[in-house]
Amino acid sequence: MIKLFRYIVIVIVIAVAAGYEVSAQIPTNNLQPTNGVKRNLQPGNNKGVGQKIEAARNKFLSQQLDLTDDEADKFWPLYHQYQEELKAVRILKRLNSKSASGSAEKELYYDNQMLTTKRRYLDEFLKIIPSSKISILYKSERAFNDEVIKQLSERSIRAGN
Repeated sequence: MIKLFRYIVIVIVIAVAAGYEVSAQIPTNNLQPTNGVKRNLQPGNNKGVGQKIEAARNKFLSQQLDLTDDEADKFWPLYHQYQEELKAVRILKRLNSKSASGSAEKELYYDNQMLTTKRRYLDEFLKIIPSSKISILYKSERAFNDEVIKQLSERSIRAGN
């Protein structure tokens, strides 16, 4: 898993260095998530690749979930908070695995933290959207991530890396 993550980071860095745009086969003109935050993935703007991927993910999930305005107003802030918490745990887990004293027990601890966070937010998501849409959310997240990895790999191969 760590090797896969390192590979993804390397590919993203290469893509940014080569000036590529990450879009996951989503049209990049006028991307606007339903939460009202305007985002644009046109080449040349000063956003980092992480922000571009986030904007594309938001647009893709918005299309897949087909949220009502009320659902979207409540869902997006919670979803972004959820993503930030998972990201923080992933960073701690990565730091642990890099340290000389990184233990298997700490790895399991961070895995448990990820699971606890996901369970807690599942309960919160259920208060906002039906379970059928939550199922679509999780499947769509996986599909989006798979597509980003696929496109970055293809671009890396085309770039000769």
